Amino acid sequence: MAGDAGPDGLIPTTDRFGTALADIVRCTTCGHRQTDPMPADAVLERAYAGAASEDYVTEESGQRETARRVLTRIEARLTPVPIPATNGGPRHRTLLDLGCWVGFLLSEATERGWDAVGVEPSGFASQFARDRLGLDVRTGGLFDTELPLGAYDAIVLGDVIEHLPRPGEALDRIAELLRPGGIAWMALPDAGSLVARGMRARWWSVIPTHVQFFTRRSLRTLLERHGWTVLEIGTAPKAFSVRYYLERIGGYSPGLARVLVRAAGRARLVDRMWAPDFRDRMAVIARAPEASSEAE
Repeated sequence: MAGDAGPDGLIPTTDRFGTALADIVRCTTCGHRQTDPMPADAVLERAYAGAASEDYVTEESGQRETARRVLTRIEARLTPVPIPATNGGPRHRTLLDLGCWVGFLLSEATERGWDAVGVEPSGFASQFARDRLGLDVRTGGLFDTELPLGAYDAIVLGDVIEHLPRPGEALDRIAELLRPGGIAWMALPDAGSLVARGMRARWWSVIPTHVQFFTRRSLRTLLERHGWTVLEIGTAPKAFSVRYYLERIGGYSPGLARVLVRAAGRARLVDRMWAPDFRDRMAVIARAPEASSEAE
């Protein structure tokens, strides 16, 4: 199971299923799994800074559809609070997207009236977000990017927390950045799902970029240990083209993937949007501890 990142490095999509950066160990109490030894921060930081891939760019329609669904769930969970007027008008809701990649969720948020900011370690992805989409995206990570405390109504971590060697410290930092009553939305693989338990090491979320493998129970335990209140745990299917999903089968059988893509093309299905729910990816909404949400 243990291996290296491969020739493409640590990128958001891969077909190297069943390969992690180190062996994976499991907690017998909560079922949480993580790589052992944990990769050094400097190794991960260099890898993510240089990460580049066009895969999500070509899947823009699905990424935007997924983002709209996420934003609807976030907006439904925000506690109504008095919003003081600024410059003669109401203050917009504020959103921070951590690990925003090329910024499609940020773009959708700004179109819905959010004041949205992104943080992304990849130079390729953050530059795309700034130059192609005109977004406010800072190149860096959660701990090394200067951000105002107590400034955000919502913080998004889409496929992020499973990459972090110290997720508890990340939660504490995120709590400091939220306004009183602010929430975090997370999407991540569910290592306790039927699919994950059935496929074991061959599960498609066992990939080089992941160093944490949360179950619903282990993530709830971590959040509550750091003072967060879990509001909702559900599933988080992602919309991609049929072609994208069929090409992922190449991680198990390249030949079968090619056959299926050709068949879908003949049936004129290959470019159709698809959001299958395998119930092995969870969405979590949690409210930060009030005492940690203090403005500067």
